[in-house]
Amino acid sequence: MREHLDAAVDAVYERLLRREIDGAPAHVAVIQDGNRRYARERGDDATDGYDDGAQTTERVLDWCAELGVEELTLYAFSTENFERPEEQQQHLFDLLEAKLTEFADADRVHEERVRIRAIGDTDRLPGRVRDAVEYAESRTAGYDGFALNIALAYGGRAELLDAAKGVADAVDRGDLDPADVDLDEIESRLHTSPVRDVDLIIRTGGDERTSNFLPWHANGSEAAVFFCTPYWPEFSKVDFLRAVRTYESREASWRRTRAKRALALVRALGTEVGEARRVLDRLKGTLPDPPEDVDAEGRSAD
Repeated sequence: MREHLDAAVDAVYERLLRREIDGAPAHVAVIQDGNRRYARERGDDATDGYDDGAQTTERVLDWCAELGVEELTLYAFSTENFERPEEQQQHLFDLLEAKLTEFADADRVHEERVRIRAIGDTDRLPGRVRDAVEYAESRTAGYDGFALNIALAYGGRAELLDAAKGVADAVDRGDLDPADVDLDEIESRLHTSPVRDVDLIIRTGGDERTSNFLPWHANGSEAAVFFCTPYWPEFSKVDFLRAVRTYESREASWRRTRAKRALALVRALGTEVGEARRVLDRLKGTLPDPPEDVDAEGRSAD
């Protein structure tokens, strides 16, 4: 009875949230946290939490398609995950291999022209996972309907460090002029290139930090961030809609801020122009008369 009532309340709340949302962020990035804690609280093995979390991932793909999100990046395996117990790592690798292959063969992926890409230092992954990555990327190469990025062996600071080292090496070899080092040059050397700027980061599991995730694309664009307490396997459509509403509220706030700044600039410029005109009027009486062939604005009569 309680579960039925909760479902009814969620359905009503979902409809209300949907009415409040006008559009959607173009690029959503998700830190899928809490799989192991979810499993432990249920008395299950940690690996069961990863399996349940994989089902949430599939639901999120549906919600993105429904709202019109164009790109989704999932933080599936960080560089810190290599420090986890071997059994958990192997289970994650099994799951990644299976899901990448499953997605690559799914009819909906090809019907909706979903492009699957892995971002990160994928050379650190086991050969079977790299093979699955290559299979998924090759099967969906050239698709432009939706971008699905899977962050594997990914760490934001390591990514920026590798890019900086690459620039330094190119300059040292004489292949790159230091004067030509710009934002585009750095971005071209990132593991995540050509990922677009992030509009919204979602983190589940209760922690309020972005954990070294996409610093170039998220911090540079000042992405909106939504933290929520449900573990990833519990993450619901209501939670997703609340995240999108947070993004829209922040965008509206930014638009108001930009409008105020623009108005202040116009007023400041207007004040300066007015002051300049008053100075010019005061000087007019002290200036000599222009030659007969030059008009009052200083232009030649010819």
